Amino acid sequence: MSPQNIFAIGDIHGCAQQLDTLLGRIPYDRKRDTLIFLGDYINRGPDSKAVLDTLLELKEYCADIYFLKGNHEQELLEYSVSGHVESLRALRAMGVEATVESYSANVRSLPGLGCFPPAHRDFLYNLRFSLLKDDYLFIHADINEDLLRNPNKKPDGMIQSSITESNLLSSRRLAKDQTTLIGSMVVFGHIPFASPLVLHDRIGIDTGAVFGNMLTAVQLPQLRFFHA
Repeated sequence: MSPQNIFAIGDIHGCAQQLDTLLGRIPYDRKRDTLIFLGDYINRGPDSKAVLDTLLELKEYCADIYFLKGNHEQELLEYSVSGHVESLRALRAMGVEATVESYSANVRSLPGLGCFPPAHRDFLYNLRFSLLKDDYLFIHADINEDLLRNPNKKPDGMIQSSITESNLLSSRRLAKDQTTLIGSMVVFGHIPFASPLVLHDRIGIDTGAVFGNMLTAVQLPQLRFFHA
């Protein structure tokens, strides 16, 4: 029997067609392999609704699959509860109009996530912050020293900190030689690179699909990349 593989997928941002193409290219075994999505499923791209439909379908037939939270989901969830004007302004800058349009709605339906069907709301409310799997830490934004100084492993493999999730998920600062504190290779998205970033202690796989570049997945431990 072949060893189990891990496939991590970078920021999708409503690029449903590229997601479908990428899923057709990665050689994952739905009964054995692990699929991990690193967040930022929505905003800017043309069809966030179709992206969430695809992810929910995968959840039904993949035995080991995880969905992490990106800063775009975090901002949306915060606004859905608070209704603060500043948060809505931030969401507009993040391209939320494209998301609500994919649901044939407008931004007035965002409080309480009113424009999302129940299955999509549940999906967004239940996104994980991070995941420790084998020798890897998967997280949306590159982990920084604020979190590393306050690591607190929980039984479900999540990491929490006194620093707010919003700040951590929005960080664009690459941590430097700090992963020995957690003993894991960090795999992250959020910062778009022209091609995957590979360093001795971290792997960045956001390659700017929504900006006209490619959507990327990495196969681990082989460190093999797939693109669409």
